[in-house]
Amino acid sequence: MSTIWDPQIKEVPRNFVEFVYPWGKKGTPLETMKVRGWQAETLDEVGYQIKHNGNRTLNGLDPKMWQSADCSGRGIGKSSLVAWLSQWNVSCNLGSSTVITANTETQLKSRTWAEMGKWHTLMINSHWFERGSLTLKPAPWFVEAVKRDLAIDEGYYYVMGQTWSEEDPDAFAGLHNPFGVTLIFDEASGIPQSIHDVSEGFFTEPVIHRYWFQFSNGRRNSGAFYQCFRKNRDMWRTRHIDSRTVEGTDKEYLQKIVDKNGVDSYKARVEVLGKFPLAGDKQFISEAAVEAAKKREVLKDNGAPLIMGVDIARFGKDKSSIRFRRGRDARSIPGRLYAKKDNMWMAHKVAELADEYDVDAIHIDAGNGTGVIDRLRELGYKVTEVWFGAKTPAPEWANVRSEIWGKMRDWLDGACIDDTQRLTDDLTAPEYTYQDKAGESAIQLESKDSMRERGEASPDDGDALAVTFYGHVSRTDTKRSRKNRGKKLRQVRGVNYDVYNYD
Repeated sequence: MSTIWDPQIKEVPRNFVEFVYPWGKKGTPLETMKVRGWQAETLDEVGYQIKHNGNRTLNGLDPKMWQSADCSGRGIGKSSLVAWLSQWNVSCNLGSSTVITANTETQLKSRTWAEMGKWHTLMINSHWFERGSLTLKPAPWFVEAVKRDLAIDEGYYYVMGQTWSEEDPDAFAGLHNPFGVTLIFDEASGIPQSIHDVSEGFFTEPVIHRYWFQFSNGRRNSGAFYQCFRKNRDMWRTRHIDSRTVEGTDKEYLQKIVDKNGVDSYKARVEVLGKFPLAGDKQFISEAAVEAAKKREVLKDNGAPLIMGVDIARFGKDKSSIRFRRGRDARSIPGRLYAKKDNMWMAHKVAELADEYDVDAIHIDAGNGTGVIDRLRELGYKVTEVWFGAKTPAPEWANVRSEIWGKMRDWLDGACIDDTQRLTDDLTAPEYTYQDKAGESAIQLESKDSMRERGEASPDDGDALAVTFYGHVSRTDTKRSRKNRGKKLRQVRGVNYDVYNYD
């Protein structure tokens, strides 16, 4: 879930924030403060969502729900943004409900609600609302006005701080409001799955104003917040925010934390980098290796073959992924992801991209891709089938998939990949075990089904890149390849791609 943010265009929520608080006014806490870049981005993206939903309703479509999860370091202004979003919602979406919860009751009362009180005091329209220990409700005169003029009952018109109990999650459920619902999780990494599950029931009515925000440090590489970035990543707009990149933070102090503890330490990753802790000893590919490959400059090798790797998803589940690799370079040609596409559609998309980039080989995971492979061969393409579960003569690997992932792991030391969180997650998520093979221990990469059972997403991007390491593809600058110069895998002629509507 993503949007394009233009910092030159201010949307409704940011206009509200920049108007109702006394920014730059002498003698106030805001005399030298301003909205930070990441906060402005969030406010404007919500504004884009409102516009988009307005267009959808005009065209007879249900409005979409907003879901975002931000994993960040310390001191970036999360609590301020929580207060602004709440006060914008209660001021501009009359009759709507806003519920805020946090990891603990102490956090909710002493930190989140203290910040709510600070910004309520500064609001130009603070007299509209009365603040309680964990509530912000319309004042009696305002209640009378909205009842009389807008026929809005005040029963669900509020901002409320609500605690939760893991033993009794249903006590957190039950909110429905046709005027809109906003749910905010502060320090979300400590909120359990059971509370996430009942919270989904808040949003079953297709109203325009439905927002679910989650903010947290990434304290655990497990749990519901963590899965917003992994298993459920297609449902959430996610960000990792490094505190050192945010205006108004003490960058020298933050850098000292990184230097003292190490960039891969728990303290640096959680409190500064806005990342989750590194995984345990069973992790097959380390995050350090992936991060290095993301930062490495592109290494050109024009004689290396360009290989297209394809991982076909089960229809209706996961996503089909296409990846390209030329030698050490898996960055220059961007990968592709496609959801809910049938085999015919995917075959013609693979053919189109193969022709567009003039690839030297097409490797496809045959588990779910046999239909795609058959169609490509009908079109005259040479395709290499990769059977993940097949045996391999290499004694140290349990099967083909384990072996090609092992080759990819070795390749990462010196390679360059694109800086996308999805590929990072896919490469670092799988774990491994050992199994007996002819009396010896062989490495067995974790299966997709096993990953799903422990809450991880299917590593579609990782598998698509891994299949490029199957077998051997000759270089294009050898004597033998020069003999075959001009021979293509296949150029599709007369295929009407438009009929598949792949855009």
